[in-house]
Amino acid sequence: MAKKNLKDLNVKGKTVLVRVDFNVPMKDGEITDDNRIRQALPTLKYLIEQDAKIVCFSHLGRVKKAEDKKGKSLKPVSEKLAEYLEKPVTFIPETRGKKLESAIAALKPKEVLMFENTRFEDIDGSKESKNDDDLGAYWASLGDIFVNDAFGTAHRAHASNVGIASHSEESAAGFLLEKEIAFIGDAVNNPQRPFIAILGGVKVSDKIGVIKNLLEKADMILIGGGMSYTFLKTQGIEVGTSVVEADKLELAEDLLKNAYGKIVLPLDFKVTKEFSNEEAVRVVDVNDFKEDEMGLDIGPKTMEKYQKLLKNARTVVWNGPVGVFEFSNFSQGTIGICQTLANLEDATTIIGGGDSAAAAIKFGFEDAFSHISTGGGASLEYLEGKELPGVTCLDDRT
Repeated sequence: MAKKNLKDLNVKGKTVLVRVDFNVPMKDGEITDDNRIRQALPTLKYLIEQDAKIVCFSHLGRVKKAEDKKGKSLKPVSEKLAEYLEKPVTFIPETRGKKLESAIAALKPKEVLMFENTRFEDIDGSKESKNDDDLGAYWASLGDIFVNDAFGTAHRAHASNVGIASHSEESAAGFLLEKEIAFIGDAVNNPQRPFIAILGGVKVSDKIGVIKNLLEKADMILIGGGMSYTFLKTQGIEVGTSVVEADKLELAEDLLKNAYGKIVLPLDFKVTKEFSNEEAVRVVDVNDFKEDEMGLDIGPKTMEKYQKLLKNARTVVWNGPVGVFEFSNFSQGTIGICQTLANLEDATTIIGGGDSAAAAIKFGFEDAFSHISTGGGASLEYLEGKELPGVTCLDDRT
């Protein structure tokens, strides 16, 4: 059943608790990628237009002990949010207590408040991450309505999503969460065909569930990245010092046997002798690895083959880069995939978060896809066909 969304709610004059995903990368107190903040703006601006009183909260990194709090405050995030909203955002450096309660009680319609990193509640007890019922009930008591717009944590049952929803009189999905579910769900369950999936990343084990689910639904799965070498190794192909999951060889072999030809593996690779951008690079066919060489990117023959296969695709889901795109010598494969998908006509193109999303944004393709997911782990679990606790906990639309 469909979940309530923002337009199902009457938020005028109400205090709306909004779980956002502002888990953004930071360096020396500066935000290095604010994409997740920008993606939350439609929900927050709508609530402002509707005269709601808005309370935002998010996690930032992992916090297990007091010393982990260093550099994990959401204050810089609240300042960046204020820039984008072009209005003040009150920041309360607490996750509970009288100061927070008083500040929320004093909010007027259209005003925005953000409180401190929800993971600070994990110090000595993991209350947030273990969905402590008392904490969820407390946070729910701070507002009238709960809106979950944090797709990036929707695959986890935490106090800041499931906990609050279970104690709220009314809950709904924000625009971003709704968009994520619509794009990824429709792509997998009701795709325009041909439907092609591109899977990269290091480990086959990270994508087992995704591969199994997509084998039933996709017309083809193109493989790249480190997982390629485990698949090739099962076929007796020597891949030098390339990363191989030795304990997953039997599993990879079974996946290939049950794929009925749907899994397509690379034909060639760019290789080097060290995991470095400084060593000499050469292109080798799949059977020509030397013992001391490792593959760090797909090669030009593979790129040409994948481009031909993708040419007529109507739906493409991509999760995981096809090479070590952080090294300029091994970024061409991932850039090539970006360019190919960007040039497809009449196709729905979706990046399932994580490193592939980071790569697309890094190389200037942020606006070239139908949708770039903000959630790596959540996207993977949704692609596996799993229910997401952060979605199922919300009110159904009647």
